[in-house]
Formats: sequence, C-alpha cells, structure tokens
Amino acid sequence: MGVDVYVADEQTGGAVDLDRWAALARAVLEDRRVRGEVEVALLFVDEPSIAALNEQFLGREGPTDVLAFPIEDEPLPGGRSPDSGGSGPGADAEDEPLMLLGDVVICPAVAARNAAEHEVALDDELALLLVHGLLHLLGMDHDTDREAEAMERLERELLDRHHKAGGSP
Repeated sequence: MGVDVYVADEQTGGAVDLDRWAALARAVLEDRRVRGEVEVALLFVDEPSIAALNEQFLGREGPTDVLAFPIEDEPLPGGRSPDSGGSGPGADAEDEPLMLLGDVVICPAVAARNAAEHEVALDDELALLLVHGLLHLLGMDHDTDREAEAMERLERELLDRHHKAGGSP
C-alpha cells in the first residue's frame, strides 16, 4: 500500500537516475498527504516526443520542458453493490481503490537549455520540473498571478524539504 511511481527513460540524450527521481516524486506526494493506493508515471522523453504531445494536447508547436496529464476519472466505489462496479465477493471493504494520479512527462534536453539559461544545475531544473508537474496532477495551476505565486511558493518549499542539489533527494 502506498505511492507507486513508475519511471521510464525514453530518450537517449543522457542518463537519467530513475531511482532518484522516483524517490523525489514519492517524497513530494507523501508530503502533500497523498494516501492510499496511488500510481504516478514519470517519463523522460526526447524533444520530438514532447513536441508531439505538446501539439496534440495543448495545440502548441515545438518542444516544452514538462507536461502533466492528470487522470480525471473518479475511482470506482469499493465494496459489493449490484451494478455499481464493486470489488466482488471476499473483498476487504476497507481496501482503498487504486487511484491513477496521472503522468508527468519531462524533456531533459529542454531542461538542460533552461538550466543553462537560468544558471542552475541540471538536477535542480529537473527537480523543479518534476515538482511542478506533480503539483499540476494534484490540481494546482498557474493561470492567474495569484495561482502562479502560490504554486511557485509551494514548489520552493517542497524543493527545500526534499531535493538536495547534486545528491539524493
């Protein structure tokens, strides 16, 4: 029981420490009090892949640094109840249903350019993008100045607590 983070490196631009980023994702989700059986996918992709996703889902051309795809379906109710999708005979009524939180897709090549532009370490930029994507999965956004300030403040707090530049989370 707990937060499962599935990670995949689908790019060839440079090695990505999948265990490190999965640990950071788990720490952030636990910090935000995400409980129960939760799954998140974290994908590291190349520029053509993220550009295709960016265009397909956001209608924007070109590669971006991070995309978040929350799963918006409500979990099925637990227990046994006719025609309501219950878990069937013998199921423990106290088991929580699996919640698919969503996917965070990061492009390390774009992150590397951002890191150079912002004069920060690549690990710090990747950590920021990961936290940013997770907060989107948890329902935060930055459409208004107020939302953006709140999201940026929480990103800083989470990074201060769970990310150590150049080391393990």
